[in-house]
Amino acid sequence: MPGGRLTQQERQQIALGLADGLAYAEIARRLDRPTSTITREVMRNGGPAGYRSDLAHRATEHRAHRRRQAAPRGSEAPPQAHGRDPEAVRQYEEVFTTVMMQSGMPQMTARVMSCLCLTDTGSLTSAELTQRLQVSPASVSKAITFLEAQGLVRREPDERRRERYIVDNDIWYQSMMASARSTAQIVETARQGVSVFGSATPAGARLENIARFLDFVSESIARAAEQAREILHSMPEGTTEGAAGPAPDGGATAVPDED
Repeated sequence: MPGGRLTQQERQQIALGLADGLAYAEIARRLDRPTSTITREVMRNGGPAGYRSDLAHRATEHRAHRRRQAAPRGSEAPPQAHGRDPEAVRQYEEVFTTVMMQSGMPQMTARVMSCLCLTDTGSLTSAELTQRLQVSPASVSKAITFLEAQGLVRREPDERRRERYIVDNDIWYQSMMASARSTAQIVETARQGVSVFGSATPAGARLENIARFLDFVSESIARAAEQAREILHSMPEGTTEGAAGPAPDGGATAVPDED
């Protein structure tokens, strides 16, 4: 799989693929590039509807020029824990951030979320986030406020009475439950609308269908979150569900063929 930066010709092929309605995976296959590379390229340069190959190429060159100016001569990336490849870590952080942005997060919020998720401790202070991301404390505060509202981050004081922002397994459970509660509020509001517009009218029928669909989704989310929390918290540390025992049919757990 080729590495290095995308060429201008490759960016033109990406633009043509998007115009033809091709999925990122298909564009990546045609260019012999990772799907994550295409996803990151498009999301950083206007999204599927706004991507232009010439502007994307110039923007990439501009970013590279700014990085060269900002980096002192002879400077190297700081060493990574556990012998990780610093460049591989940097590239993965970009991919993770891009995926968070695709889920609807603003860019800065996605950067903060990625930083928290990818640190070994799973927690950082505002000062640590500010230093790692090279942004203002106000930017970090705004991102944390958004994440906290979504149930994706919690605050805890440390031994120096500083607030630490934490992501852990329970955060994802709390986030799913918050999503279920938010969806349940839409259900209740939609059902109130049925009585206002009348169940026999097109608008009333539409509201009833919204309520029925989202009610099912909300209950399913809450039930799945409860089941996942119970199962995963009861499993020994370091194991995965697929390796916990025999397959449902009583036989050995199947191992998928490698590509």
